[in-house]
Amino acid sequence: MSPSPKFIKRCAEWIPREESRRIPPATRGIYALLDHRRNKNKYDVVYVGMTARSSVGRRLARHKNSKKIWNHFSIFEVRDTIGEEQILELEGLFREIYRKDSAANRFNRIGKYKKLQNVRNDDLKSWKRG
Repeated sequence: MSPSPKFIKRCAEWIPREESRRIPPATRGIYALLDHRRNKNKYDVVYVGMTARSSVGRRLARHKNSKKIWNHFSIFEVRDTIGEEQILELEGLFREIYRKDSAANRFNRIGKYKKLQNVRNDDLKSWKRG
C-alpha cells in the first residue's frame, strides 16, 4: 500500500456541478472548475481556486453566479494540520502553471503568484544540487 499524501486529506474529481451542495461545511482546500467536453470525454480546467477559512462548497456556490462556464469540479481537501499560508502557496503554484495556458486560462486571469517569483530562476544551468 502506498503512503497517503502529506497535504491532501481526501479528494473527489470530475464531479457534476450539482453535487457541490454535498460538500461538508468547513471543507478547506484547492478546487478546480472544469468544463466537461462530452464528445471527447475531456475536462478542461476553467479556474483554479482555494479556500483556507471558509468552505469550498460556499466558494463553488458563488462561482455558480459567475460568467465562468463550468459543469464539473474537482476538490482536494487539505489535512487539518495544513495552514492558510501553505494553502495559498499550493494555489499559487497551480495558478502559475496555468497562467499562460490559452485554453485553461480563459477566466483565471489572476496573474502571477508573487511569492513564487522570489524563488524563480529560469536559468537551469545555474541550478546546483542540494
